[in-house]
Amino acid sequence: MIVDRATREREDNLVLFRAVHEVAVRHAGAPFHQVIAALTSCLPGTPRLAADELRRIAEEISLGRDPSGL
Repeated sequence: MIVDRATREREDNLVLFRAVHEVAVRHAGAPFHQVIAALTSCLPGTPRLAADELRRIAEEISLGRDPSGL
């Protein structure tokens, strides 16, 4: 059912945003390699992020920003 799929996608995205937010709070301003390690260990398997998107998020966090929007 379309509603179920949309609800599931929304829930998956919320889990992703919360994980990014937690890493951003804990690792704001940390070196890039620490942030990328934290992201890869904390992010859920779905929805998957492309390598360039993951790198961009890690760069934002290492600059002290929270790209999650939360």
